[in-house]
Amino acid sequence: MKLKRTQLINIGIILLLALYFFTPLGFHAKVYLNRLISHNPVAVPERTQQILEDYDFKLVNSEGKAVNLADYKGEVIFINFWATWCPPCVAEMPDLQLLFNAYGEKVTFLFIARDKKEKVSDFLRKKNYNLPVYFESGFTPKTLYTAALPTTFIIDKKGSIILAETGSADWNAESVHELLDGLLK
Repeated sequence: MKLKRTQLINIGIILLLALYFFTPLGFHAKVYLNRLISHNPVAVPERTQQILEDYDFKLVNSEGKAVNLADYKGEVIFINFWATWCPPCVAEMPDLQLLFNAYGEKVTFLFIARDKKEKVSDFLRKKNYNLPVYFESGFTPKTLYTAALPTTFIIDKKGSIILAETGSADWNAESVHELLDGLLK
């Protein structure tokens, strides 16, 4: 039986889709695609900014030390919810590392992994990232709760959520540096 040209094209499309959705090659393709389509994050308009009133958010760092978001009240805080199995999360990690390198001493960074500690440790080691990673050990404040990954919040010294971004973004963009510089003044 000889296959028609349209049947061959359909089989090829099905194979490509199977590779994209069900193999590690597809994961890397999704990461690359997310890097291509990432955008510059934009601050929330002042009239729609929410205030973080509940700072009681218990976390554990990668060494097992307990911390609470309340410990950082009054500081500029950068919170990123992510996971190693999330292609957009992995796509934005190089930019997040560059941003952390530039502002790690001035801004409180909380990279909150929704993943297993072993997977996170292996991922960070393989990629040579030195980001401060935390894991949730209590309830997430309602204002910060999200099921979508990645989601990032930037909170100013007064507790206003200046930026709330879901999806892959270019975190090392000049606009982000300008935003953080303005918040640190």
